[in-house]
Amino acid sequence: MTQTTTDPTPAEAPRRKPQGALTFLRGHLREYGILFALIAIMAFFQIATGGILLKPVNLTNLILQNSYIVIMAIGMLLVIVAGHIDLSVGSVLGFVGALAAVMIVNWGIPYPIAAVVCLIAGAIIGMAQGFWIAYFRIPSFIVTLAGMLVFKGLTLWLLAGQSVGPFPPTFQLISSGFIADPFGMDGFNLLSLLIGVAVASALVLMAVRGRQREARTGVPSEPFSFFAARTALIFVGIIYMTWLMADFRGLPNVFIVMALLIAIYSFITSRTTIGRRIYAIGGNEKAATLSGINSKRLTFFTFANMGMLAALAGLVFAARLNTATPKAGATFELDVIAAVFIGGASMSGGVGTVVGAVVGAFIMGVMNNGMSILGIGIDWQQVIKGLVLLAAVIFDVLNKKKG
Repeated sequence: MTQTTTDPTPAEAPRRKPQGALTFLRGHLREYGILFALIAIMAFFQIATGGILLKPVNLTNLILQNSYIVIMAIGMLLVIVAGHIDLSVGSVLGFVGALAAVMIVNWGIPYPIAAVVCLIAGAIIGMAQGFWIAYFRIPSFIVTLAGMLVFKGLTLWLLAGQSVGPFPPTFQLISSGFIADPFGMDGFNLLSLLIGVAVASALVLMAVRGRQREARTGVPSEPFSFFAARTALIFVGIIYMTWLMADFRGLPNVFIVMALLIAIYSFITSRTTIGRRIYAIGGNEKAATLSGINSKRLTFFTFANMGMLAALAGLVFAARLNTATPKAGATFELDVIAAVFIGGASMSGGVGTVVGAVVGAFIMGVMNNGMSILGIGIDWQQVIKGLVLLAAVIFDVLNKKKG
């Protein structure tokens, strides 16, 4: 006579016990720490600068100045989560900006066609680097370091050592344009505010539905007080920021581009099989490969994607400067990598979020902007940013040891 076992029904399945607020905070210090850090840094510079930091014009400039860093940080997150790094993104940005300038200004190619060609070129560059890293197991540090030098040289060759510009006004709108307001209010962009309210409301609705799904399958891991505070903070923060920008000229075009990229890549990393597999290969590539995941193809994909986003950032940066220069993109890779690590990504891979990388980018941006307003020299700005990056990495290492 054989003994049979049956799977537990949903009612019999073990349910997670709700965590206390302090216990939850200790276990999720990485995620909440960067948000608290951004709020604290913004509050400090808002007070120290006498309210200049959050003035509408400065807030708009802050977004425009950091748009290309945010765009590349999203791509860099996937690379770092997969357990690699890309040192060539700054040089690729400069090269693509130079390519766009030569095609649009010198050759007279319409800017939509030139932009598509540049994005394809960026993806091909990423594929070329990803091919050696994924299929020949050459360390990404070496391959992308070589790429950094190669594309610096190609940028100098393409521009013949000279700046090329200006771009057509329609191309400049990529970075310097604002959403037009059909309501025609004098001095206030109502459409921008309505977009902000709609986005904030959608995020709240998604958060509530996600918590309801957790409640159906077990006790939500996040205490309700934390959930309510975080959701309210995001809702109020988005509406307040859009109100400030609507009071100036409205939402910049590049802000909409960033918002779409954040939404798309957040969905990819959290809700798709590809996203989960990228985290798996970063956490343990051998185990992921043994479980049937094609780690080589995914690594190849992450670098192709990084190249394309670096190209997009190159177009945005060139449009903002209204010219392509041989030194464009210098040291940008350091700001991008720092933003991802400050945003909670792990050096060993497998950990990090798109929102965290974006928050990290804005932490760097707010620090740059605030220190510039206060008149702190570029020398000490570099020192302070380096110490902040070191502190973020030390925190990651110590947090892992505790776990």
